[in-house]
Amino acid sequence: MIGFLILFPLVIAAVLLFIKNNSVRTAIVCSAAAIIALATLVFCATNIATPGVYIEFSSQIIDYICALASILIGVCVIAFAIRYKNVWAGILAGVQLVASLVFEFAFAHGIHVAYGLYFDSLSVAMAFIIGIIGTGICVYALGYMEDFQREHADEKDRRPVFFAIMFLFLSAMYAVVFSNNMSWLFTAWEITTVCSFLLIGYTRTEEAIRNAFRQIIMNIAGGLGFSVALYFCAIALKTLSFYEFIALGAYTPALVVLPASALAFAGLTKAAQMPFHTWLLGAMVAPTPTSALLHSSTMVKAGVFMLVKLAPVFVVSMVPSMMVILVGGITFMLASFMAISQSNAKRVLAYSTIANLGLIVACAGVGTPEAIWAAIFLILFHAIAKSLLFLCVGTAEHHIGSRNIEDMDLLFERMPKLARLMMLGIMTMFIAPFGMLISKWATLVSLVEMNQVVLLVLLAFGSAATFMFWAKWLGKLSGIAAAQESVEVTVTKTEWASLYLMAALIVLCCFFLPVISNYIVLPYIATVYANPVAALGDDILWITGILAVVVTLLLFVGLNRKAPKGKKASVYLAGVSADNANRTYINAMSQRSEATVRNWYLESLFGESRIKPIGEISCTLIIIAAFAMSLASITAVF
Repeated sequence: MIGFLILFPLVIAAVLLFIKNNSVRTAIVCSAAAIIALATLVFCATNIATPGVYIEFSSQIIDYICALASILIGVCVIAFAIRYKNVWAGILAGVQLVASLVFEFAFAHGIHVAYGLYFDSLSVAMAFIIGIIGTGICVYALGYMEDFQREHADEKDRRPVFFAIMFLFLSAMYAVVFSNNMSWLFTAWEITTVCSFLLIGYTRTEEAIRNAFRQIIMNIAGGLGFSVALYFCAIALKTLSFYEFIALGAYTPALVVLPASALAFAGLTKAAQMPFHTWLLGAMVAPTPTSALLHSSTMVKAGVFMLVKLAPVFVVSMVPSMMVILVGGITFMLASFMAISQSNAKRVLAYSTIANLGLIVACAGVGTPEAIWAAIFLILFHAIAKSLLFLCVGTAEHHIGSRNIEDMDLLFERMPKLARLMMLGIMTMFIAPFGMLISKWATLVSLVEMNQVVLLVLLAFGSAATFMFWAKWLGKLSGIAAAQESVEVTVTKTEWASLYLMAALIVLCCFFLPVISNYIVLPYIATVYANPVAALGDDILWITGILAVVVTLLLFVGLNRKAPKGKKASVYLAGVSADNANRTYINAMSQRSEATVRNWYLESLFGESRIKPIGEISCTLIIIAAFAMSLASITAVF
């Protein structure tokens, strides 16, 4: 089943590359998505509560394929760097290409990893995110990209490449979560980097190319960190088994402090933590399905997956642990602050993603069973809620012509179904009884028990900022004034199907919180720690789950009810009306004013220019200090 999940999306990607007919592409994407989703569900159902299964599998052919893939990745990036005259990307890709070849033929070739593949309950959870949410986004992209191409009719139709990369992304992510051979894991890791690069630069505008190169430069830097860890494992530890590396680190932390820091660095870049967060903001220029895929089920989730896997090492190794905790905590608080100053909905989602990833990263750095319990739930609910929100914003943008929150006035009436779905996604991110707040509560509990005072302060201030920017957006959506014509009649069936899928996943995951805890999260913790402990009890989880279902029902009740017949009244402007259609009135100074309800963005306090340097400088210094201490520590050991 693992082989099927990795290879089938790869085959579909190869097929889609040659499909130009829209109807045929729709049939293939929908069929493939259904097959992958079904296979994922069967895999999850048959391996629920698994303590961890290591599969005896090694293959020289796969070793050579991975080496070839590394060469192709390096050549591809160098070719783009030459074409667009980007010196840094070319240099870094060249260094990584040489490092990969030397490693493969001088060091890795003689190391045998008997158990090349594995899965545990964390892999099962990640497979669910990749296979259900990822494929749902691919289906949504059918309608979105059709509209996108219609709006860019003068440009060449490159949708075959777009959908091929989307499925290649899914294949690489399955390989990331199932590979125990670190060499194979690294290849899949780098494939996600290149896929992200190609999708961000899809439109080939100057801005898209600039942001695509920013992403590739930062993530190749992380890839070089990964390479340092590979060299160390091969030369000093004589193993490339990820399981053996983690076990060795948990019992002899002094021995792995450098490779653990290097892998943590790679995870921080992929998870867009400060000072590498700008690549994720730049990725917002890509078509919305790309943003949804990067934020929910692929690119950034690979980073936090790596850090959560390394948690048993962090809990006993102070240097990489403190680096991860501080970078994650600072990123959470400052990214939440910066989100307050944003009115562009995609940038709010981007900053929110960076912030929530920061919280997951900090939990991984703490590394206790309670913190990992919270981190896995944060990963799950963030993936579902953020994919729903991105898809909602993309749909709204196509129908109201803007992604600015201030232009979403009366969306509750203009797009009644979409507005409710968007509100559900927002409430999931910050309101009780939905999943993200429950996960943050669990985080708070675990930090209190660990006496992590600094993290508690960062969590408190960051959460307050989170409440502010989500509440502003929610308030904007819920405004009602007179009857408006619905403009959502042209939303395609594939888009609705994906949107309702994400909404259903939110409700189901909220309701089955205790089941997920007992059969997914706790079994994983039991495989890693001697004392598997849930941060919150089942009684609390059942109560919140039931309440989440009730709130959702109240939100959607009466959605399809026909409006009562009656006379439509104009908007009352509380004064002398000048133009009701345009909502203008004569004010006390006998001048025309427009009636608007605008949010408060506090640019002077929370603007990017004020806060970003603080985060970038402090996190850079923390990372440099961690590597300096790691080098000093490892020198003392050897």
